[in-house]
Amino acid sequence: MTTKKYVRSLQEYGRGIIGGLLFSLPMLYTMEVWWTSFDVKPYQLLLYLLVTYVLLLAYNTYAGLRATASWKEIAIDSVEEMGLGLVLSFVFLWLLGQFNPEAMSFERLVYLTVVEAMPIAIGVSVGTAQLGASAQDEEEDQEDAPEAEPNAPSPDRESLLEQIMLATCAGMLFGANIAPTDEVLEIGLSATPFQLLLLVLVSLVLSASVLFYIEFKGTAKSKSQPRPGFIDVASGLSVTYAVAFLVSAGVLWFFGRFEGGSWETGIKVTIVLTVVTSLGASAGRFLLDQEFMDNEDEEHEKEPS
Repeated sequence: MTTKKYVRSLQEYGRGIIGGLLFSLPMLYTMEVWWTSFDVKPYQLLLYLLVTYVLLLAYNTYAGLRATASWKEIAIDSVEEMGLGLVLSFVFLWLLGQFNPEAMSFERLVYLTVVEAMPIAIGVSVGTAQLGASAQDEEEDQEDAPEAEPNAPSPDRESLLEQIMLATCAGMLFGANIAPTDEVLEIGLSATPFQLLLLVLVSLVLSASVLFYIEFKGTAKSKSQPRPGFIDVASGLSVTYAVAFLVSAGVLWFFGRFEGGSWETGIKVTIVLTVVTSLGASAGRFLLDQEFMDNEDEEHEKEPS
């Protein structure tokens, strides 16, 4: 490997570290997350690791790596990102004074590190991909990469699976920073049915605005994707809100926000958090998919003025 490639590798790791910290510092500074690690059961921790790895695979497949990257490269990069997330989690929890080996068992130290590390790993993946490779680096990547297969999917439009996976990644990044806090539970318990209905409507209006009406970068209005009709809007909103609602419920369940409460309370709290995750699932997914946005810019540049 040449010196230049060593430098580029270090720069990629640097971008990954910054991305991981940008998206996860609120969780590292939130004591409810520290306490949650004491209540997490082994099967929940394994499920948490599995879901995070699947999300990393999905993000690296659809937005994180070049389109011609092999499954082996995607799998290895995803493992590296989880490892970097664990290291960053350990280092920052230690810097913040949250490790006390005399009062905490080794098992609890591991649980605390893992709970904090998984959002960091997703942030590392996003940061590595989106925080700044130069045009020259991208050209060199294209030269080194094998040619795309004739049947490879076109990158100019998202598939339904791609939309769902990117929306899940983005919703998770936004929702995981808020779900552990007591405020979400407090708002859900005190909200009236009318307020909850308004929160659902606000979530739908914000998502519809981002996806279809305010020409958010990377969305509906382009030469290949003209302004959609009612069916497109209804189906797009249904998918986005359903993904956001399920992500909210999953994150709240992991952080123990459903324990001891009724189904009614669980639905209330989930609706409250879905305001955040739906914005992440709509606006956030386009911010994480810089490749798609860049393709759209190139498409606009080619259009005659």
